[in-house]
Amino acid sequence: MFNPRARIQLVPIPGYHPCVVVDDFLQDPQSLVNFALDNREHFSMALPDTFPGLELPMSEVFSARLNDFFIQHVRNHLGARRTESVYSRLSMATLQPHELSPWQRICHTDRLSASPTQCFAASVLYLFHDASLGGTSFYRPRMPPDELHRLYYAPDSPWCSMSNEAFTEVLGAAPAYQTASNEYFELLCTIPPAWNRVIFYDGCVFHSGHITAPQMLSADPVHGRLTLNGFFTCRRAAAPA
Repeated sequence: MFNPRARIQLVPIPGYHPCVVVDDFLQDPQSLVNFALDNREHFSMALPDTFPGLELPMSEVFSARLNDFFIQHVRNHLGARRTESVYSRLSMATLQPHELSPWQRICHTDRLSASPTQCFAASVLYLFHDASLGGTSFYRPRMPPDELHRLYYAPDSPWCSMSNEAFTEVLGAAPAYQTASNEYFELLCTIPPAWNRVIFYDGCVFHSGHITAPQMLSADPVHGRLTLNGFFTCRRAAAPA
């Protein structure tokens, strides 16, 4: 499944764990595209305010294999120890800017809880050749922690009930995927996509698909922005003494 000659590099994300970039990841990446084609009728639209497109869960067996690679090559770079759970899915971003909810117009994290003993990692495998479909960008909040919690994490956040029109006034920008700094988040770095490239990163770092050409998005696994996404809940490694 995995290419023994895959090339691994660490790309700095200022202030955070690095992004682990692996090129030539799979021995046969086309098999995943073919799997997506064979199962395209089983893709379903993600829940509102989450992923902006179609999803197809992968098997537990596949997720376990992905975790094997994570354990062997990645977790030490991201401050993780034992994996407690892992989940993977095929995804295709399909929504056009006018279809995005406010939460889909800003970067997000993959943090599943606030437990101090846990950490969260995520991965994106790019299964498309056209780089104009976009890679992944990482951001840092410009707000103080209490303001970040009020706007982003609190159940009564004003952003939760805000209309798209009102959110446009808040951001000072028309509906779009976030690809640049704004008043609330600073762009730190962008990882460009490449066929059969996978990135692993700290899921607590704010990030977003760097989609600057949404008109290229499609529900066709051959021509669309097909990715394999992995999510890892781990025990946090002990801090150095």
